[in-house]
Amino acid sequence: MQPKNKVTAAMLAFFTGFMGGHKLYLNKYGGFIGFFFLLMFSISIGFPISVIVGVMQGIKLLQMSEMEFDKRYNRGYIPVRRGPLEARRDEQMRRYEQIPDLKQSQQNRQKPSPTTSLRANPFKNSGIKKYKDFDLDDAIADFKKGLEISPNDVAIHFNIACAYSLTENKSLAYHHLSKAVTLGLKDVERILSHDDLAFVRIQPEFDNFRSSGFRANPYLSSEKSTENPKPETQKSEPLLENEMTMDDSLLVQLNKLSELRKKGILSEDEFIFERKKVLRQ
Repeated sequence: MQPKNKVTAAMLAFFTGFMGGHKLYLNKYGGFIGFFFLLMFSISIGFPISVIVGVMQGIKLLQMSEMEFDKRYNRGYIPVRRGPLEARRDEQMRRYEQIPDLKQSQQNRQKPSPTTSLRANPFKNSGIKKYKDFDLDDAIADFKKGLEISPNDVAIHFNIACAYSLTENKSLAYHHLSKAVTLGLKDVERILSHDDLAFVRIQPEFDNFRSSGFRANPYLSSEKSTENPKPETQKSEPLLENEMTMDDSLLVQLNKLSELRKKGILSEDEFIFERKKVLRQ
């Protein structure tokens, strides 16, 4: 199905809105039926109420921002624009095993293990797909359902932490990062370099979180880590210079957007839209 066009919908509202032509175009069949009855009522009283309502809705459609129009009528149909940062995110996800490996999955099917014998978890893969496409709210919802099936899945905890970081919910991001590490996250150094965890790293609590071996959630004052962090067995590879520069630039832009939102210059929808543009550039 092709995405809907705002101007086309508005023109249909102006010229065929009296019988709900724009509602039919937007796949709002309930609204189309409603306009049909409104047209019958208008004819019965001899006053063009349906025409007036159609014109008003056409004006409303024209005044609507592209982002709001897409959110209402094109959800799931607008392809995500792939930029350099998104390509880097995909590479990070492959490197950090956030995306299931097809060959490994085939091997697992041939040689069942206690892990692979667990009940299939469809919400993990659907959550990852939505997370890659920046459909973060739905991704988080799927990851939550995935954790109900597999509460000790390290990858789900790490992915949902990244999603919470992108939505600036730092307490839940810290919670799931600490869970991932406690459950056996292999490469904790990814927390220091993953682009989607940039918001977490700029928080004042991050130094204490890091010093705890990424195990103690700083937002749970009653939480006491009973396990000592495992000693590092090998050094992590240092970040390349261009990666460090990109990370710093990303943090600066995210901070500026946060300040504009706090000052009321950007609305919540505008903030989310601009943040996505920064992450995709």
